[in-house]
Amino acid sequence: MTTRGGFSLIIVTVIAAGRASESAETVAHRLTAECELRSIDKNATQIIVVSEEIDKVRGELGSIDGVDILAQRAACFPPKLFVADMDSTMIGQECIDELAAEVGLKDKVAAITERAMRGELDFAEALRERLALLEGLEVSVIDRLLFNRITPNPGARELIEGLKAAGVRCVLVSGGFTHFAKPIGELLGFDRVVANRLGVVDGKLTGKVEGDIVDADTKRRVLLEEAGDEVERSVAIGDGANDLKMMEVAGLGIAYRAKPKVAAQADARLNHASLDSLLVALLPRA
Repeated sequence: MTTRGGFSLIIVTVIAAGRASESAETVAHRLTAECELRSIDKNATQIIVVSEEIDKVRGELGSIDGVDILAQRAACFPPKLFVADMDSTMIGQECIDELAAEVGLKDKVAAITERAMRGELDFAEALRERLALLEGLEVSVIDRLLFNRITPNPGARELIEGLKAAGVRCVLVSGGFTHFAKPIGELLGFDRVVANRLGVVDGKLTGKVEGDIVDADTKRRVLLEEAGDEVERSVAIGDGANDLKMMEVAGLGIAYRAKPKVAAQADARLNHASLDSLLVALLPRA
């Protein structure tokens, strides 16, 4: 049910380890609209809000230390499409920074990465600048990095498994590289992977990307292409400025441990709980 008495419903999910009910009561007291609490378990409670003003509801939610609070329109629930960034979202690393470590330039490259993710630099230009520093690096080091240093963020695999079991299509779209994204996408269970193609000649990086760069516009385009006429039933999650355009058009845009600019503009934030905690917010409970 997405309406009650002619008004739209909004689902607010409060995720808090061991204190969801108490936290939800605090949140409910802040809301001026009619609402009711539905306890899921000790770690999650949902508040059903009768209101057409999602922005007003989000503005009233506020924050509680150690608690994640996500509000979405009931009309967007449950999603049919989940689109995720890779670096620092589905995995805990920035792959280009790990490549740079192989040539002793991690600090330099990581500083550029950080500024690009904060939206302080043009993403495409920053990518070209960083890649040029890696020219001549043996492409074989990527397999070693995948084995030794690249790790999924907590709950990433469980999140994708849960969404797919519920019939949600999952797409990984990354400003990183297919050499990383394809095996990570396969490991986590994504249905489709979109990422940049590293230029390689004679087993060494050329320092360039083959074809068009996957940037914020690409991410937005992929989401809209995948969502078709049901974009409101889509979820996008990311941490950097190049994720904002896809998050803005999605039915629900979630910032994961995000840069300040991204967190400020996102519909919701996941700052504390693991990725699989999103299942309680995105899928109906038995």
